[in-house]
Amino acid sequence: MEKFQPLYNDYGCTLTDEQAKRAVADILEKEFDANNNVEVWKRCFNSIDLTKLNTTDTVEGIAAWVEKVNMFPIDYPQMPSVAALCVYPSMVETAVNTLEIELPVASVCACFPSSQTFIEAKVAETALTVAAGASEIDVVMSVGTYLSGRHTEVSDELIELKSACRNAHLKVILETGSLPSMKDVQQASVIAMCSGADFIKTSTGKTSPAATLEAAYAMCTAIKAYYEKTGRRVGFKPAGGISTTEEAVQYYSIVKAVLGDEWLNNRLFRIGASRLANNLLASILGKEVKYF
Repeated sequence: MEKFQPLYNDYGCTLTDEQAKRAVADILEKEFDANNNVEVWKRCFNSIDLTKLNTTDTVEGIAAWVEKVNMFPIDYPQMPSVAALCVYPSMVETAVNTLEIELPVASVCACFPSSQTFIEAKVAETALTVAAGASEIDVVMSVGTYLSGRHTEVSDELIELKSACRNAHLKVILETGSLPSMKDVQQASVIAMCSGADFIKTSTGKTSPAATLEAAYAMCTAIKAYYEKTGRRVGFKPAGGISTTEEAVQYYSIVKAVLGDEWLNNRLFRIGASRLANNLLASILGKEVKYF
């Protein structure tokens, strides 16, 4: 931790849980109604990492799912596409080979969702997944190592994984629901960004609580401080349990209030979701939709 303490001080990692709660309430009170409209719903849809991460996934099932994505511009020409597809490593090749439109294929990797294996295995899986065609890699920060106070070790591992990604973007999942405080969320954000993360992401969706608005606020404040110090823009991705239009607009409102309009595109703002796409489509079209 000693190596990172000056950075924590420099980036203002002092946020309390109560401060985060009050800030979120204030942002939503001031901004939510203005942002709750069709244009924002479309922006949120265009920021979705459409996700399929089931134990029961099959090659045939993933191919059929990707075919739906291929047909989407034809079936809904008035709509933007989702931002990316996200699958398990074993399904990357199928997704890439089936995809006919220009979209990134992302993959969870490096012993997702626990991150509890050897670093050599994490690096190998990451490299193999990139070789299979993934252009974005989502990995889980070693939460247990962080909680033990070995923050430099957490960083060293992420640096290795970033190197294994080669030209693929690295998204680092903080598993914020497992961190003790909003101060820890900010600190973990700093570790990930200083280790080369292109995005920082709230959660795997495999633990409870998953994404929270307070964690989103803490992460966005850390991203802002990092950008002001370094000039490098790091993306933000809430994920885990986000399924309704209202929830999507809440996260959008926090990003807009803290980071500004420059982050309101799918190069810097993503939402990890499997059910959200249909619900946003229903809100936009004014009728029930079960497309994906």
